[in-house]
Amino acid sequence: DVIVSENTFGDILTDEASVLSGSMGMLPSASVSGVPGQSKRLGPALYEPIHGTAPDIAGRGVANPIGTVLSMAMMLRYSFGLEEEASAVETSVDGLLAEGYRTPDIAGDGGDVVSTSKMGDDIAGRV
Repeated sequence: DVIVSENTFGDILTDEASVLSGSMGMLPSASVSGVPGQSKRLGPALYEPIHGTAPDIAGRGVANPIGTVLSMAMMLRYSFGLEEEASAVETSVDGLLAEGYRTPDIAGDGGDVVSTSKMGDDIAGRV
């Protein structure tokens, strides 16, 4: 499903809806435009996690990189048509989560707590 809104309302919705995934750090997003006269073709797009920069935790190694990584997977799929590559990234994330790897924001259910860079390196290593 898709919700189309102006930016401020979209920011509020994404912040509130993040509880469904357990953390804002898990959620990818995209702002996309269409190509006039070509309903099935995307125009310029901006891919980013919904959480923003989180300056309060910058440099501490506790940020969750999954939203950023999955935003990149969306970019591969929707802007570049690289379905296989996007799926490889998503499978890597899914596999690490299934094995119990967690950043501090989602560690409430147990598992191995890892740093931002460790999670990112492990995702990249599986791709």
